[in-house]
Amino acid sequence: MSAIDPAAIIETGAKIGRGTTIGKDCYIGADVCIGENTSIADHVVITGNTTIGDHNHIAKYTVLGTSPQDIKPTSNDVSLIIGDHNTIGSHVLISCGTDNGGKITRMGNHNRLMDSTHIGHDVQMGDHCTMEEASALGGHVIVQDHVYFGSRAAVHQFVEIGAHSKLETDAALTQDLPPYCVVSGNRAKITRLRKKHLEKVFAPDQITALSQAYQKLFHSHTSPKEIAQQALEENPSDILKPLYQCIAHSKRGIPFKRNHNVH
Repeated sequence: MSAIDPAAIIETGAKIGRGTTIGKDCYIGADVCIGENTSIADHVVITGNTTIGDHNHIAKYTVLGTSPQDIKPTSNDVSLIIGDHNTIGSHVLISCGTDNGGKITRMGNHNRLMDSTHIGHDVQMGDHCTMEEASALGGHVIVQDHVYFGSRAAVHQFVEIGAHSKLETDAALTQDLPPYCVVSGNRAKITRLRKKHLEKVFAPDQITALSQAYQKLFHSHTSPKEIAQQALEENPSDILKPLYQCIAHSKRGIPFKRNHNVH
């Protein structure tokens, strides 16, 4: 059975799964669907065409499924989809999608959003990502798996962020971030590989291959895009292919600063 505080407002039509708890003064809209064993603290607003999976934890004063912060008109069939086993802190805001962005804002599984984080319209987030306090994603951002956002990190709209990458505290990212890399600063630039994390995930020979690729891409006289395009023609290993693909196909460019001129 679900446990719903008497002071919560649950609109007719909302679907609440077994074992889900809803705190006082919450508002759950008519088109909301919440899975099983999800806990929703006091003063949470969930509205719009929002679907939330199982075993999620949502803290106080969070707002999910609101209209996108976009000046273009949006139809009523846009939505927000959140997967399973996510932890969402207090004062978090996540918007629905837009007609021009595929209509869906989506977050996968096992993600952690700390207090006052923001996910804009049409964002597509994978699994096992962490957003520290007050970090924010603009609209249409694509975030792959195992990405870490430091406190107050900010991402420009339409940016793509590769798997296993990291934004340091206060990083302001306006270009695409390749997998495995760390950026810092405003405007953010690539500073290194995320080695401590990668060593927990990949084998030593894979780490060596990544290190060699990183050095060639960002510490040689040839442009990274040219290196990546050539590497893709040579059928690289599975771990290197996403790195080269991101750089070769990037529409916004890659945020790196070379220490010497490219000839």
